[in-house]
Amino acid sequence: KRSEWIDSTSLPNFAEDQQTILFGNSLGEMALYYGMSDVALLGGSFENLGGQNLIEAAACGCPVVMGPSTFNFAEAAEQAISYQAAFTYPDLPNAVQAAMALTDDAVALKSAQAATLKFAVSHQGAAYKTAAAIQQLLR
Repeated sequence: KRSEWIDSTSLPNFAEDQQTILFGNSLGEMALYYGMSDVALLGGSFENLGGQNLIEAAACGCPVVMGPSTFNFAEAAEQAISYQAAFTYPDLPNAVQAAMALTDDAVALKSAQAATLKFAVSHQGAAYKTAAAIQQLLR
């Protein structure tokens, strides 16, 4: 099922905010959603699922708000946090509030977006490195 546009006034406890929340859940289209978003909230990281690939969001310059379950992207999550490109919260209500607060603070949002792009750039080149390693093995 494709995502739907939801006005935040339909969500409990956020009626005073006029932000648009986009729920993305379609494989192969997340880069589009991240590109349209100010902040990404990784829903699967609030259950014992390990979360989604936060590197995809970072490559789009989209700061990440996530929960405690990041075992399948543990190293990337730790590095993103150290860059201040990602932020961890113990539960979904606190994470939603933090994500909405970030979108309301233009200076903090711009800083987080710059940190996110810096994190993404620092991890580019994996395909080239892999091809070079394979080339060395074939020699």
